Amino acid sequence: MTYYLDISLTISPDLPHWPGSPPTELTRRRDMERGDAVNDSTLVCGVHTGTHVDAPLHFLADGADVTHLSLDVLIGPAIVAALPAVEAITAHDLEALDLPVDTQRLLLRTRNSEGWQRGDRIFRTNFVALTTDAAHWIVARGIRLIGVDYLSVQRFRDNPQTHIALLEAEIVIVEGLNLAQIEPGNYELICLPLKLAGAEGSPARAVLKNPRK
Repeated sequence: MTYYLDISLTISPDLPHWPGSPPTELTRRRDMERGDAVNDSTLVCGVHTGTHVDAPLHFLADGADVTHLSLDVLIGPAIVAALPAVEAITAHDLEALDLPVDTQRLLLRTRNSEGWQRGDRIFRTNFVALTTDAAHWIVARGIRLIGVDYLSVQRFRDNPQTHIALLEAEIVIVEGLNLAQIEPGNYELICLPLKLAGAEGSPARAVLKNPRK
């Protein structure tokens, strides 16, 4: 059984991106096939591309950037919980999970992950995400990191209060996880965003340590 489980999306031009955000471009600037001494590429993408984290600065004008996110929050025990039948994640849905009272990091697997498994290349506006009351529930429970399996923690046409409630409470938001192959249960999360000065978000590599190893 695999020791580490990769729950990150592969960044490529085929990856869906938020409407209005730039598509991913990976350009081979120097190419050994053209006679250059090395291969050397340039990457152009938004900081909210693929698996990524949101820092408070994303919705709070005076909020901290990604360089201030605590490694103690980004790394540590996490619970993966499945909500396969919901169209929106409400406070009632979260309460029904009956999480341990000391839960600090919560990753939510929904039908969104099936799309990543299929290799979806088109952005879908009907993705499952949190309602504002769910965000307030997370804050009240003292959870420090919430992870979701699409490109936003809030629904496509909702107002920003879901984001704001979480970020005002300094909860780290991880978006764009692929949990299709992950069984519900307890894991060790390692989520490391790029250390981008002044950025309100950053792509990240996220993995889970298999508790059975």
